[in-house]
Amino acid sequence: MGSGFVFGFGENGWGPLLLHGAAMTLAVALTGFGIGLLIGTIGAWAKLKGGYFCRSLADAYTTIMRGIPDLLVIYLFYFGSSAVLTPLGGLFGASGFISIPGFLAGSLAIGLVSGAYQTEVMRGAYRAVSSGEIEAAIASGMSQLTLFRRIVAPLVLRHALPGLGNVWQLVLKESALVSVTGLVEILRTAQIGAGSTGQPFTFFLAAAVLYLVISSISGWLLQRTEWRLTRGSRPV
Repeated sequence: MGSGFVFGFGENGWGPLLLHGAAMTLAVALTGFGIGLLIGTIGAWAKLKGGYFCRSLADAYTTIMRGIPDLLVIYLFYFGSSAVLTPLGGLFGASGFISIPGFLAGSLAIGLVSGAYQTEVMRGAYRAVSSGEIEAAIASGMSQLTLFRRIVAPLVLRHALPGLGNVWQLVLKESALVSVTGLVEILRTAQIGAGSTGQPFTFFLAAAVLYLVISSISGWLLQRTEWRLTRGSRPV
């Protein structure tokens, strides 16, 4: 059976399944990255503006999450939830293993891990903003909300974007680990296809190409976004 036929879009082709796996990978990565961005923003605020307790909590969070393997965090979410849901389901007559869906477990785990890195990215980006720009905006009578929307947020994003781009590439690769929960993304589809056809090299090579394509396109989009955000600050 030729690789062209294997990856075709006919009745026996694996093309649609691989594309579905790629879509699932993107969905998990985007959801996890979004959760991480929210956590990172809160964590950066806690480290920069919070009191002693908030700073200590944020420091502990970033230290722990950057020190634990990502796969272990996914296992803790997936199997840890079963430790609660399985006995709870038994009270209502359910039997067998019960856990939160693989997509949710993977997204939350990736979000929690990436949030630790995004906390440091956002904290560094805020510190890179010139205090004079903020002071000038305050002196002009801007409200706190207007100051954040028109001055702080755009400047922080401008400085944070390169670091966030690196975190996104890490998140994209971490999404492959979610296959341990049974979620059918790129890697899981490749594993199933390799076992069904007896062509492991062909399928894992195809998975590598898909990851490379997604990574390259997202990298190009991030570069374009960074270029647009820094147009007014580049030297002529």
